[in-house]
Amino acid sequence: MRELLSSGRSLPEAYHQALLLLEQYGEITPCPDYNTTQRECSMTLYVEQPLAEPRISRLFIGGFMELEQYRQEMLDGILDFEIGRGNWEYTYHARIAEQYPFILRELRRNSDSRRAVIDVRDWRHDSAEGNTNPACLQHLQFFIRSGALHAKILFRSNDACEATFMNSYALICLQERLAGELGVEMGSFTLRANSFHCYEKDFGLLEGYCRRIRQAEESDELCYFYEGDWKELMLSARSEIEAKVAELKSRD
Repeated sequence: MRELLSSGRSLPEAYHQALLLLEQYGEITPCPDYNTTQRECSMTLYVEQPLAEPRISRLFIGGFMELEQYRQEMLDGILDFEIGRGNWEYTYHARIAEQYPFILRELRRNSDSRRAVIDVRDWRHDSAEGNTNPACLQHLQFFIRSGALHAKILFRSNDACEATFMNSYALICLQERLAGELGVEMGSFTLRANSFHCYEKDFGLLEGYCRRIRQAEESDELCYFYEGDWKELMLSARSEIEAKVAELKSRD
């Protein structure tokens, strides 16, 4: 499997480069668990300035409503109640939240620590025989270096067209929250996907995304600004998301 590196000043820049690399160098491999094939490589996606503008890629599934809801799912656990109902076995938020206080304590104890790790993978659950929904996100590690908080994220598997941007955006928001609580600046963001892939059903979507990237003359053709644009849209979506969650909670 090819080892590839995508890097950029902003998240969209690094993400778009990763899509191009996957299309060019990814190998077609079988995916029997889902009765399909995939284009696949191993990808390290490095973002130098995670909050740099333009911050929002136009090339992901969904819009401002979906992005804001996913951010709330990851950071605030708005759908964690589904675990108690037995509908879901876990959420990323639930597994992260129970370890988050340790990260705060550890980095306050020793700002040079290499121990600030959150394990999202639960081997008791994810390795159980017959489990069909093991966590894709494996672990998060945070470093403070030169007064800035750096995030290192590992996925065992990451869907390039349908998940990578939203995963990265929400995890950068988590990094921003942690940096604020620690009183340090934002550092770099690195997402490693051991299997960075696109399923056969999305081959055309990947080709279309890459065509738009190659043809774009200005970054505005591929991105939106968060400040002064999507920030207001995402804030405006909160009342509808709240109502949607309340409606879900009211169901028996």
